Amino acid sequence: MSSTIADKRKAFFDYSIEERYEAGIVLEGWEVKAIREGRVQIREGYVVIRNGEIFLIGAHISPLISASTHVNPDNVRTRKLLLHAEEIKKLIGKVEQRGYTLVPLNLHYSKGRVKCEIGLAKGKKMHDKRQAEKDRDWQREKGQIMRSAAKDSR
Repeated sequence: MSSTIADKRKAFFDYSIEERYEAGIVLEGWEVKAIREGRVQIREGYVVIRNGEIFLIGAHISPLISASTHVNPDNVRTRKLLLHAEEIKKLIGKVEQRGYTLVPLNLHYSKGRVKCEIGLAKGKKMHDKRQAEKDRDWQREKGQIMRSAAKDSR
């Protein structure tokens, strides 16, 4: 049971997501409080691999006004993501050899802890994006036709 905190919806438009992983995040106390208040966004965020570790960069957490006075909050600091060593090795191999990229998909709670779902993704070409948009429009139009047909049959 998990509830979503922040989404990166555009990731599904820009990338085709092959696999998903749930990673823990190393957070400071003020960050956890701010996230619980919903003051987080991952729209600009991305995931990188450095020295065999995985980091979330560019996620913005706005500090609360009531945060401790002795803390100097950095809104967009680099945050380490926690995965099992085997998962990290597997991701490093795919990113380096096969041209995949890692994308943060969402932040959510899992058993009271803040987790980051990351996706192993390949970038879509422009024609793929257009096709995805056409498919989405067709699904919407099809739903409207079905609903109007159901109303007419009554």
